[in-house]
Amino acid sequence: MLNWFIQASYFVVAVVFILGLKAMSSPVTARKGIIWAGWAMVAATLVTLQTPGMQNYGLMIVAIVTGGAVAWWSGKSVKMTDMPQMVAIYNGMGGGAAAAIAALEFARGEVHGTVAATLAVLGALIGSVAFSGSCIAFAKLQGIMKNAFRLPAQNQVNIGLAALAVLLGLGIIASDSPASVLVVLFFIVSLALGVVLTSPIGGADMPVVISLLNAFTGLAVGFEGFVLGNPALIVAGIVVGASGTLLTQLMAKAMNRPITNVIFTPITGAAAGGGGEEIEGTMKEFSALDAASVMRYASKVIIVPGYGMAVAGAQHKVWEMAQLLEEGGVEVVFAIHPVAGRMPGHMNVLLAEAGVPYDKIFDLEEINADFAQADVALVIGANDVVNPVARTDKSSPIYGMPILNVDMAQNVIVVKRGKGAGYSGIENALFYKDNCRMLYGSAQQAIGEVIAHVKALEV
Repeated sequence: MLNWFIQASYFVVAVVFILGLKAMSSPVTARKGIIWAGWAMVAATLVTLQTPGMQNYGLMIVAIVTGGAVAWWSGKSVKMTDMPQMVAIYNGMGGGAAAAIAALEFARGEVHGTVAATLAVLGALIGSVAFSGSCIAFAKLQGIMKNAFRLPAQNQVNIGLAALAVLLGLGIIASDSPASVLVVLFFIVSLALGVVLTSPIGGADMPVVISLLNAFTGLAVGFEGFVLGNPALIVAGIVVGASGTLLTQLMAKAMNRPITNVIFTPITGAAAGGGGEEIEGTMKEFSALDAASVMRYASKVIIVPGYGMAVAGAQHKVWEMAQLLEEGGVEVVFAIHPVAGRMPGHMNVLLAEAGVPYDKIFDLEEINADFAQADVALVIGANDVVNPVARTDKSSPIYGMPILNVDMAQNVIVVKRGKGAGYSGIENALFYKDNCRMLYGSAQQAIGEVIAHVKALEV
């Protein structure tokens, strides 16, 4: 009877997980979906504690309380601009937990049979890569690791480490009782593979990498769910792995870059030095008063937010400025590139936090045709996603990547801290075009000055 109750509960939890994930697909219902999934996880945890033969309740409760307290504190204190690195490290914890389950089961000698051993090894390999790779992603996003590191013969090293990890894994599967040194060596190589794979990847590819590592974590959890015979882990892992894989494909498609290119030929700052069309013209500076005047007397303004807005925490100022313009009769909308920011959906979350209505936020394919009719395109801290060389320069690392066509607007205003290249290191031809003006300064300060001048124009 107890076992029937546990299995029935897992089924209900799985259904709620899927409904929660479906709700997360829309900004309107995303909060509801997160709450549903959270309560489903609480229910799954409580039901699991009822499993016959379960021991070490004290240790489990200490782990749950400690982890819950850290999650609650970080969820309350971490800034919205730091969400990408928090997502990265949380994702890494999931992969690490899956790998730790496999390590513990091997240490206890509880993995029996070829199928179970194969699934445990696959989960351990993928989970280890997700853990160490996510730690590197966190270090880069947090600014702890400022440069991309590329080894000589990087791709050969990647393939060599992957082949060695597979060979060691096959050795574990073939052995009824694998030697401890074999298991330890397998985990060391798997962890090293995650570090070596992620270290050369620069900021331009980071949204795709985070999504890919998220998919890895889901797959690892699903494999370990089979090893433990836990349906809740299997369903949660498969759902996360499948959704993460689909999202990774969509993100890679948005950049027009195969996932293999992201991993084996990442865009780094060094890409800027490679050939390309000669950019003509000069950057032309604009004052906040000029920017305010142009936008105040425009009919339509399209705002393109980027990571520069997130770093400055200027989303509230931007929305305040947009409301002022709308009160003056200007149509204002927001354009979001699929890989804007440092993780999928980053810009949407920031704008939603500031109170921007969902019907004013448009994706690339929805709004790109409108730039030609816009009086002003205001770019705030975005770079590669508005760089026109993606359409024209076949030698550019971002050639073929769909971009927001801001250069087709009658006037383009770019809010930027300085004249340097963006996070990817690729020079932006947009900044040198005749219809483009540069408003230098942090987004917070620059938009604040624009707001003051717009108000003055109303007097």
